[in-house]
Amino acid sequence: MNSPVAHTPQVEVVLSDCSPTDAGSLFAELCRHFASDRCADDTPHETSGARPTMWTGTFDTSTSPGESAGTPSAPSLSGPVKAELQGEPRAVERLRQALDETFVVHQLGAVAGDQEVEVELRLESRRPA
Repeated sequence: MNSPVAHTPQVEVVLSDCSPTDAGSLFAELCRHFASDRCADDTPHETSGARPTMWTGTFDTSTSPGESAGTPSAPSLSGPVKAELQGEPRAVERLRQALDETFVVHQLGAVAGDQEVEVELRLESRRPA
């Protein structure tokens, strides 16, 4: 017997090709919209070594973006940030919409599975009007 798959609101976000400051700004912005396993003031830091640094966070998209506290100015990024989003398609779309409100978002690729999708994005600061 087939039963419908329940909506899983968690989205894993992996950031790379950016500074710790940019990763922190991006995670803080997402924490304004969604509950997370990261604190908004959890500052990413570089690790020593030759491997590229990646930062991860899991965000619960079942909380409403309308519940965010205040509307501070959009964070500025020092350069493009690569972000990979992975989760149930509706949850990924909801998180992406929050990113679209704050950043210029370019989709670089997407892989869809039966119950999950992985989307690769490049995020840039919005230029002042």
